[in-house]
This record gives sequence, C-alpha cells and structure tokens, in this order.
Amino acid sequence: MRRSGVVIAGGRSRRMGGVDKRFLLLEGKPLLLRVIERLRPLVDEVLVVTRQPEARIAEWDVRQVVDRYPGHGVLAGVHAGLAAAHGAWAVVVSADLPFLSCPLLEGLLRRAESGVADVVIPRRGAGLEPLHALYRAATCAPAAERAILRGERRIIAFFPFVRVDEVMPETWRRWDAEGRSFFNVNRPQEWAQAVAMATPRGADDGGACRDASDGQ
Repeated sequence: MRRSGVVIAGGRSRRMGGVDKRFLLLEGKPLLLRVIERLRPLVDEVLVVTRQPEARIAEWDVRQVVDRYPGHGVLAGVHAGLAAAHGAWAVVVSADLPFLSCPLLEGLLRRAESGVADVVIPRRGAGLEPLHALYRAATCAPAAERAILRGERRIIAFFPFVRVDEVMPETWRRWDAEGRSFFNVNRPQEWAQAVAMATPRGADDGGACRDASDGQ
C-alpha cells in the first residue's frame, strides 16, 4: 500500500519574531529538512505544502504543493496535501516538529492499515493532534474540501463526516513514552528548549527510523 508524507510548511512564523523557523539549524540541519528526513523512510513520497514554491525546498527531493484555497487556514493546507497525495494513506505533520518519532508514526501506520478508520489521530489530554496524524486521502480530501466551502478553518471540522480512530496516550506512549514527537516550535523560548533537548551529533534521540518495511 502506497503512503505519502505531507509536511505543512506554509506558516508565517509570526510568533518567532519574523524568523523563518523552517530554516533554523538544529544539529546542523534546517528544521524542515529534519522533519522531511524523519518521514522519508516511512513513505513513498514526501510533499511539502507551502504558500508558494521555494527554491531551497526544491533541492530536497520533495514535491511542493500550493494551497488550492489560500486564506482558509491550516485546513486548506491539509486539503492541498491530501488532494495531491498519491498514497492511500497520508502522514500529515507540521514543519516544526524537531523530535518527530518514527517508531510512533510506524505504530500509527500499522494501526491505520489494519483498521477501517479514515483518520488515525493521537489524543493528548483534552486535545487531538491533527498535524501529527494519518488520513485516508481518498476519503478525507473531499471531506476537507466540503468543510472549506462551508467556510470552516479548523482541521477537525470535517471529522464528523469521516471515521476517526483516536489513539489514546496509554497506546501511543508504547512508541514514544515522553511524547517528544509532539513537541513543536512556535516561539523563541521553545526553539531554545529544542536546542537544549537535542542530542549530541550522531546519537539516537529515540525517534530514528528503521527500514520502512520493518514491522509491517
């Protein structure tokens, strides 16, 4: 079964004081590239959703996708990625997850491909993680588009119209005990924390990928 990786990378980094967080260096690599490389062993293609094509991103052997409905928030970015995906399942993540965990994503993929849901999404406390989730592209792309045309902006606006499998903490913690995969960078203090959390060069921070065929 083909899989797509979709990285939502169209944010304006307002809370970072105008610094484009996608290209901040962590352990010598731009943050966006770090996310791409975590996804790549798990999927057959990587798509990056941006406001407009960018030359720096084109160098990283990915397919760039532009929002079909600009101005409609992150939901429009998710829709653009799902509509362009070639895989039956799309792993949708944001571009600001420095410790994205491949073991966690592998666990979610196994659950998705053995079940009947259209969305497989972790729950943390009272909230869901829609930018760290799996979507069945053929079902979710049209559902997301209908939500956009209704004027919705929240990613979860289309969830009542598809089958959603919420993965509870007692399950996802088997693959990522501390939940590091969900740590995201929005503000300068969070970037400083990410730098402090980063492992020495060459060390495994617990999120390294195995071969994509392992465990399927």
